[in-house]
Amino acid sequence: MTEPRLNHVQCMDSRGLHRMAYWEWGDAANPRVLVCAHGLARQGRDFDTLARALCGDFRVVCPDVVGRGRSDWLADPMGYQVPAYVADMVTLLARLDAGELHWVGTSMGGLLGLGLASMAGSPIRRLVLNDVGPKVEYEALVRIGAYLGVPVRWSSVQEAADYLLSISKSFGPHTPEQWLALTQPMLRAVEDDLGTGFVLHYDPAIAVPFREVTPAVAAAGEAATWAAYDRVQCAVLLLRGADSDLLSRETALAMTERGPKAKLREFAGIGHAPTLIAPDQIAVVREFLLPP
Repeated sequence: MTEPRLNHVQCMDSRGLHRMAYWEWGDAANPRVLVCAHGLARQGRDFDTLARALCGDFRVVCPDVVGRGRSDWLADPMGYQVPAYVADMVTLLARLDAGELHWVGTSMGGLLGLGLASMAGSPIRRLVLNDVGPKVEYEALVRIGAYLGVPVRWSSVQEAADYLLSISKSFGPHTPEQWLALTQPMLRAVEDDLGTGFVLHYDPAIAVPFREVTPAVAAAGEAATWAAYDRVQCAVLLLRGADSDLLSRETALAMTERGPKAKLREFAGIGHAPTLIAPDQIAVVREFLLPP
């Protein structure tokens, strides 16, 4: 089975430098690059199935956003915000030196892609926004905030998988094997006075700036993100879980009518967010990235 290569790139923050990890699939010399960026509390191995399906056509790069996975943790938790993540991605893109660049972003990763695609001279040619848009429903932020950064420890991988499934029902149906594959990269093994156990892969401090988001802050962010969306020049595919509580159908439809006028595809029986593991989801992404 194809496995990725683990690489790192140094990025700048308010206290110095940090290393951002990224997983790379396919031919390292392929000038056609696809970056896949994960959601708020996730990591780059979420895209293993999609990457395996597309690495024959693209060099697929899946970063662990700082504070997650194999990337460094920040000394200043206020650095865990979208503008800083976008700056890290600019550093990554300089390293990749792509001849042709496309972007798939789930939730937060979609906002990073949107931010990059909205910049003058952006190299992104095709952008897939997976269950995210300029307006993020505040109730969904409250739901996510209820578990983000909360200390949890498990005695086994299966126990962790059961817990993560309990807070991720909206991802839609998965086989036990698929869910276990999604779970394993989400964990860090620890040894302490309690013995061997498992904790989540990310710095709990990513929750610090997230918890400062009020309805007023969210509204200001929405206005700025709509303005960015309207500046996007590349082709956009918008994926939506039909039961999503984060991306409303009203917002999704508005995204088809303004700015780059995204092409919308919805998946029944799924909320926030499609994991891009099911064959029909992969097929939609492939068709968009590799048009006839």
